[in-house]
Amino acid sequence: MPLVSPFETSFGRETDRECVLIEVKSEGLTGYGECVATRDPGYNYETTGTAIHILKDFIVPILLGRDVKDAADFQNLVSGIRGHCLAKAGVEMALWDLLGRRENKSLRELLGGVRDKVEVGVSVGIQPSAQNLVKTVADYVGQGYARIKIKIKPGRDVEDASAVRREFPNIRLQVDANSAYSLDDFQVLKPLDELNLLLIEQPLFEDDIWDHHKLQEQFQTPICLDESIVSPRHARYAIEMNACRVINIKAGRLGGLSQAVMVHDLCREASMPVWCGGMLETGIGRASNVALASLPNFGLPGDISASDRYYARDITNERFALNSDSTIDVPRGAGLGMTIDKDALRKFSLATLSI
Repeated sequence: MPLVSPFETSFGRETDRECVLIEVKSEGLTGYGECVATRDPGYNYETTGTAIHILKDFIVPILLGRDVKDAADFQNLVSGIRGHCLAKAGVEMALWDLLGRRENKSLRELLGGVRDKVEVGVSVGIQPSAQNLVKTVADYVGQGYARIKIKIKPGRDVEDASAVRREFPNIRLQVDANSAYSLDDFQVLKPLDELNLLLIEQPLFEDDIWDHHKLQEQFQTPICLDESIVSPRHARYAIEMNACRVINIKAGRLGGLSQAVMVHDLCREASMPVWCGGMLETGIGRASNVALASLPNFGLPGDISASDRYYARDITNERFALNSDSTIDVPRGAGLGMTIDKDALRKFSLATLSI
């Protein structure tokens, strides 16, 4: 699916997005899930290719013809498959959609959400220059986004963030490094502490928790962990180590919505705020994120921008629009509350596998 504009992070530049849409049929109903792996192993080791392999050869054979009571039952069935959280999460999302459709309940109701609309922000990729970045941010502020996140990498960090802060002294601003730095870069990043940021997201290695603990001790600005939190257990480690003061929850990275709710609950008990991250999702994955972000401890705006931020045409008939107060409405329909635009799906499909 072609993106409206290129999206560049510290690990690469995307002009279009490749993903796996999962369709699960049971009891005359159809549920949809989205595996948020992309074509390249930049964010983590999973790709669309590895996801299809794991789905076809391991996850699907476990599920075919078997009763699956709920998400916990699913997690137990696939517990022998190590890792591959994005593939597991895509199937679990489809199961939640099925459960909601059978019980005529929205995903928000099933998860225990408390909001009809959720606060959102926009994630801005690395631009050709600081001037281009300010111009791009100004456009999004003009559209009504009240929280801005900018991607950073070595050489494109403090200057870019400072330029945005000068132009928008009161905007809620945060930065995301996607693991681009090491602890030795502390002095380079320290000036970010003077910019009144909401948080600095995942500055160090994608599998690190301990060095983030050391870095957080040096910063007044909250450190937020993303890639490092791949399970509720890792969230507990981060909390106990004081490795961060905020956690970005992505159901895909954690292996499913059920695991995301566990992390939410752990952080709530520890009085640690969370927010919902994004992975350039289609309307299917975006609906899941919006419902998740309706839970009570999601106290910071999520990366759940309007549909037109990413795609001129989506694969769902329903599209998400930005409200005037920088929020997005939570779907009310059964399950994910979304229907598939079959023509769009045919147009964008590279391959279809039926098992």
